[in-house]
Parts: sequence; structure tokens; C-alpha cells
Amino acid sequence: IIQGLFIVVALILLGTLFYIQVASDKYFLSAENNVLRRIYTYPARGVIFDRNEKILVQNELVYDLMAIPNDVKPFDTVELCRIIDVDTAKFKKNFRTARRISRFQPKAIEKQLPVQIYQSLSEQLARFPGFFVQSRTIRQYPDSLASQFLGYIKEVTPKEIERYDGYYRSGDYNGRSGVEKTYEQSLRGVKGVAKMLYDVHNVPKGSYAEGRLDTAAVSGDQLISSLDIRIQKLGEELMQNKVGSIVAIEPKTGEILAFVSSPGYDPNLLVGRAQGNNYMDLLKNPNRVFNVRPIMGYYSPGSAFKPLDALIGLQEGVIDPNTTFNCPGYFKAGNHTVKCEHVDGNIALRRGLARSCNTYACYVFQKLITQKKYKNQKVAYDDWHRMVSKFGLGDTLGIDLPGERTGRFYDASYYSGKYSKYWGYSTVISLAIGQGEMDATPLQIANIMAIIANKGYYVKPHLVKAIGKDREIKKEYQEKHYVDI
Repeated sequence: IIQGLFIVVALILLGTLFYIQVASDKYFLSAENNVLRRIYTYPARGVIFDRNEKILVQNELVYDLMAIPNDVKPFDTVELCRIIDVDTAKFKKNFRTARRISRFQPKAIEKQLPVQIYQSLSEQLARFPGFFVQSRTIRQYPDSLASQFLGYIKEVTPKEIERYDGYYRSGDYNGRSGVEKTYEQSLRGVKGVAKMLYDVHNVPKGSYAEGRLDTAAVSGDQLISSLDIRIQKLGEELMQNKVGSIVAIEPKTGEILAFVSSPGYDPNLLVGRAQGNNYMDLLKNPNRVFNVRPIMGYYSPGSAFKPLDALIGLQEGVIDPNTTFNCPGYFKAGNHTVKCEHVDGNIALRRGLARSCNTYACYVFQKLITQKKYKNQKVAYDDWHRMVSKFGLGDTLGIDLPGERTGRFYDASYYSGKYSKYWGYSTVISLAIGQGEMDATPLQIANIMAIIANKGYYVKPHLVKAIGKDREIKKEYQEKHYVDI
């Protein structure tokens, strides 16, 4: 009887041991928790191409040195810092920060190690228990072009982690400017999770459960931009050592072929281990290299405004193509004199535009604001303001970049507040030649020219023409907007 009892007990113990060690993942996980790591695998960010599918932005593989502070055993700090080529004081500071945040959660101690350093480190990683390496990709710019258009990525802040409801974790990166920011959700992809086994010597032993519980990372969508890299490169060469902007639009589609903001910067400065120092240097640059001048810079339209005013004059019937005015080299409006660079005598519309005649433009403006159909010149001005605004002055156009500004273009109430009731066309005559209290962004001026080329309509200017493998095109960038003038 006693012998039989021992056999029964032994069988129960063997069965329980088999269930714990073989049949039950739950018990296995509990037993091996100290060497089972949940590692996030980062997706490759979407590649960005120019309109002819030449690469503007691609990815480069780098590695983060991670640590779980509670698992770290005494180690040779100087030797580890030598291997990864980092200052010892900086390393110790980063490790203290990681330990203060959490002793049990993995934290990046040194980020974006290049492949060469990773190869040296991986051979000796077993000497440093508690440390492991995690791969990720960073941006790489083959031609160092279009920095303000492309934008840059940066590590997420605690506020962003909270705002986006758990998608981002400490150490993640997201787009901070340019199309990297606008198309963040398309570009970022989906993170994966790998459960990896490590032995007590910090040597990886492979995937847990043969990887059946892993989820693969999904790469971000590619973007086909509207830029033509050849035109962009030419524009940047032309603007070297100059301050300003170039915007080239394909009128019928609204696709932006060149988007130059000068001075710019090499986008490769904002990737890699030196990105933090480089960012601060660029931020201090007196030339304000982060200022996206095509959509943020304010400039007087000048002579580029004259064709628009002439169109309104034709629409209103105050001039026709054969209307002639005399240009003695100036235009007199009350106490204001507007000078002209030419003395052309009698001049008609076509030649007036070709010569960029200030006198002709002032006569057109005078006739528009003094039409008898209006109660007074203030009412006439407001109607003129309404027609000009249809071309996009004084408002944003909705380009797919953050930070677009409206320009400066005031209605009659502004001048009534400034001059009371004592103002008329002569007070604001400078507007006739695109000067005075009128500012526009380079994008707005380029779009006005596109409207004229299209004989009255525009498609919202945009920098990305297709998204993903299916080449999705946003509906808003296919619609025609008519100005009715």
C-alpha cells in the first residue's frame, strides 16, 4: 500500500512539473520573467520621392544601447564608454536618469550608434549584463536638398506621449516640421513587438515561443512629392548666399515643382548622434534657417500685383485692351506722387504691363475706386478688396505644410479706423503697384500667376501628389477653385 502511494504521489509531481515547464506558457513566463524581454521593433519610416521617383529621403540603420537598470550588474564603465565612443560623464548621467525614471523598464542610454560601433559592441555585450541593443532607422538625405520642405524628426516630448493616447513611448521620434509633420501618420508606420529570451549572461537565446507571439512592424507609407529634384537643385544654387524664396507651380494641378527657402541648411545635420548640438547651432543662426520663407515670409507683391489689378479693371469695364493713359514718368494722386521708371507718353494695356508702368497701374486703380455706381470710395474699395481676396491675398491657401501665414491685406474698416472718414483712393494709391500696406507670401504670388495662366481657377497648391503603394491622391488637391473674375 505504501509503495503504491509513493507511485501515485510521484506521478502527480511529474505531471505538475510537466505542466509547469512544458504545457503552460503562463508558468514559463513567470519562471523566466527576468530573461524574457518585450522589445519594440521600429518600422522603417516611409521613403519620400520626387515627382520622377528619385529619392529625396531614405532610411539608415542605427542602434540604441538600452538598459534595464535593475538587471545591470557591476561593470567596467570606462571600457563600455570606450567601445561606444561616448564621454564617461555623459554616460553616467544618462544611466542615472534612466534609473530614476524606472528601475524595471528599458531605457535608451546612448542613442543612434552607427553600424561600426554596433559590430564592436555586439561582440562584447555579454560582459555587460542588463544592457542590450535595439535597432531603429534614422533619416538620410542623399542630395541634402529641400530641408524646409522635408522638415525633420525629433524625439517625442512627454506632452506628446500623453496627447497621442499611448501610441508613442519615450525614445520614439515624430515629424516636427515640413511634410514629416504633416504626413506623420502616413510616414510613421506601425511598431512591432518581439519577445526575446536572454540567458543570465545577457546572451540572446532567440525568440520566445518560436516567435508565434510576436507582431511584425509595418513600414510607413511612401510619399511621392510634387518636387522636381532638378528644378529644386537649380533653385537652391541660384539662391546661394541670398535671402529669399523661389516657388514654382504647375498651374493646372497645383503641384509645386520647386520650393526654395534661402538660406537653408543641410538636413543631414539633424540626424545622428550630433543632432542635438547641430539643432541648437541652427536655432541660434541669425539667418533664421528654420523660417520657411515661401509660406512664412512677407514681401510686397510689387509689380507682380499689376496684372491682377488690370484683370479686375477689365472685369469691371473701366478699361479695355486698347485703353490708353499718358505716362509722364509719374502719377499724381492728391498730395501723393508715385514715380515711374519710364516716360512712355501714351501707353495701352499690353505695353503698360510689359513695361511694368506704375502710372498705368495707378490710373486703373483710380478708375476702379471712383466708379459712380458706388455710394462712396470706401464702398468701392471694399468691393475691390473682395475681388482681390478671391485670388488668395490675405488668407492661407491650405498648403500641406504647417506654419502657413495669411499675408497682410486690409479692408476699408482698417483705413477708416486709421484715417477716420478722411481717406480715398489717393490715400492708398501705393496699393495700385503692390506696395504700401500689402504683403504676400511667395506662395500667394505664385498662385496668383497660376490663376491667370488657368484663366480664372486654381487647384490648392500642394507638395505631395501621391501616398502609399496605391498612390492615393487627396480629394482636396484635385478640386478646381474658380475666382469668378
